[in-house]
Order: sequence, then C-alpha cells, then structure tokens
Amino acid sequence: MADRSDALPGKDAAALTPARVASRVIPANILWSFVLVTTLFSLWGFANDITNPMVAAFKNILLISNFQSSLVQFAFYGGYCVMAIPAALFIKRFSYKSGILVGLSLYAAGCLMFIPSGWMMAFWAFLLSYFVMTCGLSFLETSANPYVLAMGPEDTATRRLNFAQSFNPMGSLLGMLTARNFILAKLDPTDEASRRVLQGTVPEKFTAMSQHDLNVIIGPYLVLGLVVLVALVVFAIARLPRIKGEDDNQLNLGATLKRLLANRKYLEGVVAQAFYVGAQIMCWTFIIQYAENELGLPKTQGQFYNMIAMVIFVSSRFICTFLLKFFSPGGLLMSLAIGGFGLVAGTIFLKGMVGLYCLVGVSACMSLMFPTIYGIALKGLGDDAKLGAAGLIMAIGGGCLMPPMQGAIMDMNAFNLGFTTLSSTRASFVLPLICFVVIAIYGFRTSKVHRHTY
Repeated sequence: MADRSDALPGKDAAALTPARVASRVIPANILWSFVLVTTLFSLWGFANDITNPMVAAFKNILLISNFQSSLVQFAFYGGYCVMAIPAALFIKRFSYKSGILVGLSLYAAGCLMFIPSGWMMAFWAFLLSYFVMTCGLSFLETSANPYVLAMGPEDTATRRLNFAQSFNPMGSLLGMLTARNFILAKLDPTDEASRRVLQGTVPEKFTAMSQHDLNVIIGPYLVLGLVVLVALVVFAIARLPRIKGEDDNQLNLGATLKRLLANRKYLEGVVAQAFYVGAQIMCWTFIIQYAENELGLPKTQGQFYNMIAMVIFVSSRFICTFLLKFFSPGGLLMSLAIGGFGLVAGTIFLKGMVGLYCLVGVSACMSLMFPTIYGIALKGLGDDAKLGAAGLIMAIGGGCLMPPMQGAIMDMNAFNLGFTTLSSTRASFVLPLICFVVIAIYGFRTSKVHRHTY
C-alpha cells in the first residue's frame, strides 16, 4: 500500500476535490504544495534548454555531421518516450510524490554521468547520460502535470496547468543563459575546418582542444546535478497532499487502456502533442545553425536570438493564460498554430534577418500549446489521467525523431524549386511547418467537434 505520511495534517482527500474549494485556480489549502511542485517545471525547463545548443557544440568539438549531432536530441527525448509508461504505472502503484523522488534521482544521476563521459571523450557516453537524465524528467513530467491538474477544481484545471507551465520557460531561459555564457562562450573558437586540419596534422593538439571543450560542457551539468540532489532532499521531507483517487493503487491496466483508446479527443491530443514537441525542439535547436549558416553569425550570437525567442515565449505564455478566460482553449490553440505556420513559412522563404526574426517570433505562437493540448486531452479522464498523462509524455518522443530528420535535410545540398532556390537549412524548416498544420487541425476539432468534452 502507498505510504500516507505525505498527507496534509487535518486534511483528507476530499479537501482537494472541487466540491470543497469552489472555482479557485489555486485553492488556498494547497498553495505551498503547488509552489513546490511548480519548481519542477523550471528544473526540467533548464535541462531542456541548456541541452539544445549542445547539438551545435558537439558538432564542432567532435567533427560530426548535423544528423549525428542531432542524436543528442534523439537520446534526450528518447528517455521521455521509453520511460513514460513505466513511470505512469509506478505512480499509479505508489504515489505522485514517489514518482517525483524517482525522477529527481535519475535526473541527478544523468547529470553526474557527464563526468566519466567527458573523461572518456566518447559521444555515446554523453548520449547515455542524456538518456538517463530524461528518464528522470519523464518521471517528473508524468507526475507533476496531472498532479497540478488534479490539485483543484476541474473547470480551472487547464488554467492552473498553464500557470504552472509558465515557470517552465523561466528555467529554460536560465538554461539558455548558462549555455551561452558558461559553455558556448568558453569553447575554443577554432572553426570546424581548422579543427579538421589539426586532426590530421597535429592530432595531440586536436585531442587536447577537444578535451578542454568537453570539460567546459561538464561543469554546468555537474552543478545542475548537485542542485537536483538538493531538490531531492527537499521533496523527500516535504508533506505533499494526496488527491482524490490516489489511494486506489490497483493498476487495472487493460480496462484503463481500453477507455483511453476509445477516447478520440485524447488520442488526437497525443498525436498533436508529438507534433508540437517536434516543432518546438526543431525551432529552438536549429536557430543557432540558421543564424550561423544563413547570416554568418557566431554561435554565441545565435544563442542570443534563441534567448530572445524564450523571452517572447515566457511573455506570451502569461498573456495566453489570461486570454483563456475569454476564449476556448481549442480556438486559441488553432489561431496560434495558424500564426506559427505563417512565421515558419517566412523562415523558409524570406532571406536574411527577416527570416531569422520570423523564426524567433514563432515562440510567441508556441507558448500556449503544450499545456493546452495536455489539459484538453486529459480533462474528464478522472483516475485514468495517470496513464493518460504517460501517453502525452510519451508523445514528447516527437522531439527525439524529428530533429535528426531535420539535421539530415541540413546535410543535403540546396533545393531548386524552379521559382527559387532554398538552402538546405531553410528547406529543413518544412518539418515544423507540417507540425503546425497538425496542431491547427487539433485546435479546430477540439473547438468544433469535441467542444462538449472539455
């Protein structure tokens, strides 16, 4: 049976149900717990966005192709995909708090694995470290997202999750700053062509340069691992409230899957989430390559534009959360997806700084998408939301499959379309363009077809 030591004193599970708290977005009796769980959103945001620039960094340090370097994202988001279902089953058997503790443990372990990975100078070891780290993040997201949804009234669940998710990009922005100032700025500035010459003529100097750069990468991940260990201790001693239905630790896997597979709104949400995460990771991962290949800007300046995109994302998240008071989630989602489509089209067909500005502006349209798709898909699922959440976290696997595909396109020659010629970098953004079409269709269907079920 699950341990009840984390129940709030004098409060029973019913205290957290809609019948007892009116329609407040964050009920007063769980405010501290909500704040504590919300810190997790910043923690995994930091991990996501300190990692995105590493695709460009590893490419230059280890002299690998765009496709090979994008395997960083394959390993990173692959952990989400592989561990989501096991995490959901674990949480169902034990508790949300137990899932958080396991997640923080794996997260810290993955960060600390960077030390031997750097010593070995082995790309596969770094990929394994990312995979272990995100197995932990999968536990955290599978725990925290549905926990926040269930912390109060169901009619404010999507707004509550959007508010909690608003702190995710704050962690992301800190991760970007760390990547720019403590990694990219400290890497040896020798370009790829010169490194290749060194590799062939003075291999020991090339090895020393690579080891220096890998040591630079290790440092921030080591500090991150120590911070996560502190968070693990805090959550271990914290008294988090149990929610309605959490004492039911029977798996009932077959019946739950049958209900989920019969729910079209949920299934379409999983598909939309996969395409959204793919679009987000592609736009943010390759903004550095776009700035470098199309405009000749250094990596640190490309990362600066990535940070501007994140500031826009953060601001837009709060604005869109407010707009949800006046517009339906599905309708707003569809409108933003159409805007994202238009801006990515500008990234593809408009040259120079205008194309880069379009790519930066896409973040304003993406800000609402993850928590809104998540909230729409899970609303009304009751205790099935624990396993349902796993499907939506598993959909983050879209972020592991699509970046390597985009990297492979970038490794190709330019594309002659007859009326214009597209560089392979600009042409590769056709993938996020397709993603926004899928998201727009889901927004339309939730506002028109499924409007009575959310």
